Amino acid sequence: MRKIITLSIPMLLLAIFLSGCAAMSASPVTGGLYTEVKGPITATGSDSSSSKVGYAKCTSLLGLIATGDASIDSAAKSAGIKTIHHVDYQSKSILGLYAEFTVIVYGE
Repeated sequence: MRKIITLSIPMLLLAIFLSGCAAMSASPVTGGLYTEVKGPITATGSDSSSSKVGYAKCTSLLGLIATGDASIDSAAKSAGIKTIHHVDYQSKSILGLYAEFTVIVYGE
């Protein structure tokens, strides 16, 4: 019984530390060592010449601590945007230890 417990504890700790780490679920692809991708979230207008751009970001450290506000509303307010034309995102992860997710809002 003691041998089972001795083997189980390191396996359990390994599973906890490697499951999810600091992964962002919105990314269409992930890299084990490094990920940096951009993509669209939504488009509400056809004007591609937006005069204002707002950003909102959240970060994660070790998959244990996560903080920030990456909402579309927060990004729009940061640039004083009243009419949203389209929304993109950027997701970055380094070794699964540090990750950030940024929402980018374009509009007037």
